[in-house]
Amino acid sequence: MLANLAKKGDWVQVQVTILQPHERAPQVPEDTKKVPLEMRVKGFLQDEAAEIGAMVTIKTMTGRLVTGKLVSVNPKYEHDFGEPVPELITIGMELREILESSDGDEK
Repeated sequence: MLANLAKKGDWVQVQVTILQPHERAPQVPEDTKKVPLEMRVKGFLQDEAAEIGAMVTIKTMTGRLVTGKLVSVNPKYEHDFGEPVPELITIGMELREILESSDGDEK
């Protein structure tokens, strides 16, 4: 199957515009006010077939039906926890050493 074509039941991701720029709250930063508030949701395609960019309906893992623009077929997870913090890499070992070296009487 092509990466830009999905069929009913495929795991896909859609993009939905929640608020247009003029609908944003007045207290948000100026640069934020200039762009729409959008969300991306993953679920199972309910339409028979669709290409990237088409408006489709999906069913999420929680059973919600969401309609939005198809942006990805078989989307991968792209998040991470950022760069390692050197001070935190050894903290578990250091704490274990401290706890194991104490008499157990001190609190």
